[in-house]
Amino acid sequence: MEKKRTKCERYSRIVGYLRPLQQWNEGKASEWNDRKLFNMQKAVLKN
Repeated sequence: MEKKRTKCERYSRIVGYLRPLQQWNEGKASEWNDRKLFNMQKAVLKN
């Protein structure tokens, strides 16, 4: 069975409006990739 794929557009909310990630400049895209996921459970257990 052949699988079909559909391109998925990702959006981010910046200053109250949605914007496709694909339209970001190189610096903003790099900043996005550098972000770390915040784990609330770890933070609560740490304290």
